[in-house]
Formats: sequence, structure tokens, C-alpha cells
Amino acid sequence: MRPLEGIKILDLTRLLPGPYGTMLLGDLGAEVIKIEEPEQGDYARWNPPQINGVGSRHLLLNRNKKSITLNLKKPAGKEIFLKLVQDNADVLIEQFRPGVMDRLGLGYKDLEKINPRLIYCSLTGFGQNGPYQNVAGHDINYIAIGGILGNTGEKDGPPVIPGIQIADLVGGGLYAVIGILTALVAREKTGQGQYIDISMLDGVVSLIPDAAALYFAEGQPPGRGERRLTGGLPQYQVYRTKDGKYLAVGALEEKFWANLCHGIGKPEWAEKIPRENDPRCAEIKKEMAEIFLTKTRQEWIDLLMFRDTCVAPVLTLEETFQDPQVLYRNMLVEIDHPRAGKIKQIGLPLKFSATPGEVYNPAPEIGEHTEEILKKLGYPEEKVKELRKERVIR
Repeated sequence: MRPLEGIKILDLTRLLPGPYGTMLLGDLGAEVIKIEEPEQGDYARWNPPQINGVGSRHLLLNRNKKSITLNLKKPAGKEIFLKLVQDNADVLIEQFRPGVMDRLGLGYKDLEKINPRLIYCSLTGFGQNGPYQNVAGHDINYIAIGGILGNTGEKDGPPVIPGIQIADLVGGGLYAVIGILTALVAREKTGQGQYIDISMLDGVVSLIPDAAALYFAEGQPPGRGERRLTGGLPQYQVYRTKDGKYLAVGALEEKFWANLCHGIGKPEWAEKIPRENDPRCAEIKKEMAEIFLTKTRQEWIDLLMFRDTCVAPVLTLEETFQDPQVLYRNMLVEIDHPRAGKIKQIGLPLKFSATPGEVYNPAPEIGEHTEEILKKLGYPEEKVKELRKERVIR
């Protein structure tokens, strides 16, 4: 048994934020019905890169889901959608701009009337209200306004774009999952569904507690690349090695710092750990950079990593998916797809002792489950043919 078995989710999202969230819910056993417009479906289906003609993002983000095509602008499509909502749907998640679902007659107030237990989650960049509610944006815009971009990079250098979509994945998708699961628990107590308004900007702002704490305490924002966790200390830094690769050093505590100092042949540094604004920081950082250039990355790993120094290799993505810890924890799995063949997938980060999730179904073809779902709703075969002819479904 998977932990979310029996929970039915109607998924109107596409691309990255919403599909990432519903992927996690599907991995945990929820029945996720991906509702796509008939012509193109989710853009992730055909956006490059592709594997045998199938978008690789689609293959990853839309596993463990069913797909039905519906034209919600046609009365017959809207009717089918309403039947899906009435058919014991637990959750609906959408990421259109504010007001779009209301104009379709499919807003929360409309659907609450026919399914008062429905949990309705709207996921947008700036939320359902406020001066930016209708402003277009992408991940870079949300982290720019939310304080992450301005706080990322080296001292005296420009802001640096992070290597992942923090707003989309965490501020959006992951927070939507938290909201949905919380609302499901609340419904067990009240018997009522509710509306969840997820703003990716809100999520980003919530992710800067350390920088915010410094600002609230000192009255001025921390300078980029100047504080203890952003590059200001020699013991929390990235260093290049002899072979052109990199090490991540995070020896913040005194015991780790002492172990590191002895490991790199500088035991005299162990007596006093560098602190913020310590005039020794620049000189120690410079000397550490020179020391790490004397050995290869692997030589340093063999010398330091397993000796309580908080040192790790900076891996390429290829190396990450060959790393023994990553593999041991099943964070790389394989699944068969009818068109793409045997494909690699990121594994599940949540490990349950009694009700584990799993990657059990490959990403569906567009509309793969349309007939199956319509049949369950009571639509006869002739009606399905008629709906297809009228382009209500694909």
C-alpha cells in the first residue's frame, strides 16, 4: 500500500512547478489525472531535449499519472470536467493566471458547490492578489524579487543565477504539496475542503530566514559573498584542486575546523577558528586555495572526507548519478516507456518504513486514458467518438 492510495487529484498544470508537485503526490500513490488541452498538451511533451521523440522533462515529471484531453472552452468539455470534480475528486491543482478559472466558470466558488470536500490549489508566480498578481514572470524573476538572486554570488561581483529553479520547484511545487497534504489532514477533522493560494514569490521569501535574521538584527542587508554561509569565511568555501576540479569545504564548527587544519598540514590554524570580519580570513582563504591546488580532488577526498572535516567533492551531474551514496539510496531508478524505451528517473527522496512510494508507471501518452476515464464516468463508446469528432477530446 502506498501512503496516498485512494486520493484522486485533477491536475491542470504544465511545464515545471505544478507537474513537479503532482509527480511527488503520484509517487506516493495518489491517482493523478493530468488534464491537457487536445491540440498540444503539456509543452513538456515536445520541448527538447527528447528521448526517441518524447520530451525528457515530460518523462520525468509526468510519471505515475493518467492523461485525459479536454477542451475546457467547449460546453461538452466543461461538462466532463465537472463530472470529474463530482466523481469524488479530492484535489484540484491549477496554475493559470488569476481569474482564468473563474472566467471559465470553474473557480473554487463554482466547484465548492458541487463538491464541498474538494481541495482547490492555485499555483501562480505572485499569488491571487496584490500589485503583481497579473505580472508575467519566470523563476529568475521570483528569486530576484524574493531576495535569493541578490544574495547569491561573489563579493563585488554580479548576482549569479542558481543552477536549479528554486522558485518553481520549492516555492511552487513543493509548497503546493505541503499545502495539499495539510488541507487533506484538516479535512479529516472538518469534513470540508478549502482553497489554497500558492505564490512562488511567497515561497522564495520564506526560504531566506538566515539572511533575513541578519537583516532584522543588524538593520542592513548582508553583502553578497560576505557572510559565513555565502563565501565570507575560508572554512565555508569552494576550492579548486590540482586536476581542475573542485572541493566544497564546510568546516564551520571548531572540531571540524581543527580536523581540517591538521589534514591540510596547518595545525597552527586550529587554535582559533576564523569568524566573520576576522582580518585573517582573506589571507587564510588565499593560502588554503594554494594548498588545495597541490593535490587532485580524489586525493583530497581520500585524505579528508571520512575524517570529520565536512569536505565533499563538487560533482558534475554525470558523477552525481554514479555516486555510491546516491545509488545506495535508490535516487536513480529505471523504468520502461513504450516509446522512449528504458529510461532513467530520479528516485523518491521520502523513505517510508510501512507504506513506501515508488515509480510504478511511465509518463502517459497524450490522452492515453481518455476513453478509460470517460467510460468510468458513464460515457458510451458512440458518445466518445462524437466528442472526438467535435474536438472536445483528442
